[in-house]
Amino acid sequence: MSAIRIVVAGATGRMGQAVIRAVADSSDLVVSGALVRPGHPDLGADAGVLAMGKSLGVALSADPLPLIARAQALIDFTRPAMSVELAALAAQARIVHVIGTTGFEAEDEAKLKAAARHAVIVKSGNMSLAVNLLASLVKQAAAALPGFDVQILEMHHRAKADAPSGTALMLGRAAGRLDVGYASLRGGTVVGEHMVMFAGPHERLALTHTAEDRAIFAEGALAAARWGQDKKPGLYAMTDVLGLS
Repeated sequence: MSAIRIVVAGATGRMGQAVIRAVADSSDLVVSGALVRPGHPDLGADAGVLAMGKSLGVALSADPLPLIARAQALIDFTRPAMSVELAALAAQARIVHVIGTTGFEAEDEAKLKAAARHAVIVKSGNMSLAVNLLASLVKQAAAALPGFDVQILEMHHRAKADAPSGTALMLGRAAGRLDVGYASLRGGTVVGEHMVMFAGPHERLALTHTAEDRAIFAEGALAAARWGQDKKPGLYAMTDVLGLS
């Protein structure tokens, strides 16, 4: 069986480089393309050299169409506007689109839903397998503790733009409450910390997750790319990949 051809969007970003390293370490996947924005200073450079100091023979490109046309999956940790644009191209090519981007508006979500009529889209506010298991546990706890208040505390590195984080919002949706409280902290180089607190009369339950390396998000994205290869078009979540839906 030939290796699954992967295009990495945002290939020079923290997550893009983590995905390139994870694909390079796998036996069943190969980086077939690496995308960056037009005018990027590293345009044309070898994606592998930048990500891990080792040539992959894949040059950074700002033209997604030919790369997507030759791929079987696109892994995308970019920005909402770019993810929406790439979703349309992935739908035309009928390839798997794994989206780890956060911060989408309602209009963006509608466009992704439309693209999913023609392509497999796996989208999650957090690609970590353990975080998605956490979301399932939060859903169970919320159902079992209906009278408890739900508060979510999250912390990320100082450069993270959105607050609350996409993961915090995902956990809030899992709780299924309209009155979930959020607190966001930004500082240092924290990869990601989330705590979901259920506070009731005279007792509290805390469910937590700590991300120590971005490799966990990359590995989750690769699992999603593999899982989506034989699925029908649709908008899926990591809970589908884990069989938790």
